[in-house]
Amino acid sequence: MTEKFPTLHSTLSPGALSELIQQQYGMGNETECSIFRLAMNHLYLVRDGEERYVFRIYTCNWRNRLEIEEELRLLMHLADAGRPVACPIADQSGRLIQEIEAPEGTRYGVLFAYASGTKTAKFSPETSFLIGQALAKVHQSTENFKLKRMSYTTRNLLTEPLARTKAFYNKNISETAFLENLSAFLMLQMESVDKKEMRYGAVHLDVWFDNLHIDDEKGITFFDFDFCGNGYLCFDISYFLFQLFSTHLNEEEYRIKAESFIRGYETVTAISSEEKKFLPFACLAIMTYYISVQCDRFDYWTNIFLNEDHLKRMTGNLKRWMAYNEIEIG
Repeated sequence: MTEKFPTLHSTLSPGALSELIQQQYGMGNETECSIFRLAMNHLYLVRDGEERYVFRIYTCNWRNRLEIEEELRLLMHLADAGRPVACPIADQSGRLIQEIEAPEGTRYGVLFAYASGTKTAKFSPETSFLIGQALAKVHQSTENFKLKRMSYTTRNLLTEPLARTKAFYNKNISETAFLENLSAFLMLQMESVDKKEMRYGAVHLDVWFDNLHIDDEKGITFFDFDFCGNGYLCFDISYFLFQLFSTHLNEEEYRIKAESFIRGYETVTAISSEEKKFLPFACLAIMTYYISVQCDRFDYWTNIFLNEDHLKRMTGNLKRWMAYNEIEIG
């Protein structure tokens, strides 16, 4: 018998996953599983009659079991507090995590409730206000909540990611030089904050329209906490504002929605003056980190776009944000 050739990355069969989900979760024989998105992780849409779910298959060697357990612990903590999140669902044995032996090694799967509503980048200032309120309620429950996961520090957001990005592009191009200068500048900004005035706890770190559903312009549900970790809560605020800015070329429209988002947030809890001062810089550190994540996952993710032109687009967005916020790094 010929040995199977070693595999770096595989796509699991929706049909086989349908059978696994039927068996493990006690769903009917008509339950169907279909590919929803193959990206950083693989998402499958599960239909059991009128009910819908999302089954996430983590890519191999991306998150270890403890990291996933901590992500799910955070979600259950938020759900218990009545916060608007898509929760994990236990199987008939009470387990939240499935272990699947794929050709490349063990992969983990988790079934999530399907968030009500729809995903859209075209929402009103009133909805932006509601997103701010919903995020503030999440932060009320995550402040001082510690996870056994990455802490988002200067080392994890700037120093190590910059080294990985430079190694990936391995050329002395102007974009990596820009990121190097930006990193040094942001290091000073992060080290100079008054930590006593900065709320700290578990952060989502990827709050934007792609990771929330809006139900009839009223209900907001957050999902995809794959990047959750420990950090300043204002990281989430800043990242949302940056993504809002990136998807709104009309800066006046952005300003109206951004102000509405902040007003909504502060109807629930205040943002300190120190946090507000840090908001323009926080997202730049996060984006420096995410650029490196794309490089790290080149072998596992859709990678045709990952080239020097993509890096120019990414740094172009950073530069546009910096110009809007009048940030100069010399």
